[in-house]
Amino acid sequence: MPTTPRCEHCDEPMPITARRHARFCKPACRAAAHRAARAIPAELTARPRWVRRTARKVPVTVGGDVASSTDPASWSTYRDAAKSTAGAGLGFVLNGDGVVCLDLDHCLDHEGAIAGWARNMLDAVNGSTWVEVSQGGDGLHVWGFGALPHGRRITVGGGSVELYGTGRYIAVTGRTFGGTPQRLGDLQHVIDSVV
Repeated sequence: MPTTPRCEHCDEPMPITARRHARFCKPACRAAAHRAARAIPAELTARPRWVRRTARKVPVTVGGDVASSTDPASWSTYRDAAKSTAGAGLGFVLNGDGVVCLDLDHCLDHEGAIAGWARNMLDAVNGSTWVEVSQGGDGLHVWGFGALPHGRRITVGGGSVELYGTGRYIAVTGRTFGGTPQRLGDLQHVIDSVV
């Protein structure tokens, strides 16, 4: 059974009147997505480790086939992934080269207020690295550099943090959180404090 196409920016179902290859449900979503794309740091866009993703976060190639977080043949450049209409959005593959992502699950309420445990993590980062709002809109991805040989899920102050550095892909929205910089900073001290 075919799945309902979804807007690449807001993840809402596409209107019935949308063109077959449309990526956005309305002009405002198209404009917001293009602004977000400019927010993704060059340390990520310069690496050819991009995939597309479905609305259910399944990684796919720019051609729409299933992609793998461990098979470089299924990855592409940022430019090719951004131009592709496959799936519902972008994803970046972590391959152990030092780029890491701390996924702070369910730390934002419906008004955008951040939970105390997540605020403590962001205070430790001290505005030194790029942070984006997750696809669901209620979590944060803290991107940076560090050594993290194995992914982990840790409970910190009542919240859940997933730490990844290899063998995974992360859905990328490009929706910068607050005034965080458009660059990746050193996260090793944060990784060491929670692992």
